[in-house]
Amino acid sequence: MNRIKQLEDFLKNEPHDSFLNYALAIEYVGQEDFEKAKDLLTQLMARDPDYTATYYHLGKLFQKEGDKDKAEEIYTEGIRLTRLKREQHKLAELQTALNNMLFDDDE
Repeated sequence: MNRIKQLEDFLKNEPHDSFLNYALAIEYVGQEDFEKAKDLLTQLMARDPDYTATYYHLGKLFQKEGDKDKAEEIYTEGIRLTRLKREQHKLAELQTALNNMLFDDDE
């Protein structure tokens, strides 16, 4: 059974499970189905804004689409939350992603 089907089956019983929704979105990224991934991550962020892993990947998807203002907004909110929650690794990832995006804009 492929992972997407397996995760979808799990979600039938636990439709609001943040980890399962996140994992499914990441599988869609791997399949290059960026719209489905973005939709899932956007819904997850709205439903569970404290699930901070969402911010990096959702920011990257908006950045990939060329919507750098939205990506910056998402990265900045993720930075604020990870700083509050003292999630140093995620904080560093988000800061690096934001800095790289802003630096690339200047070139």
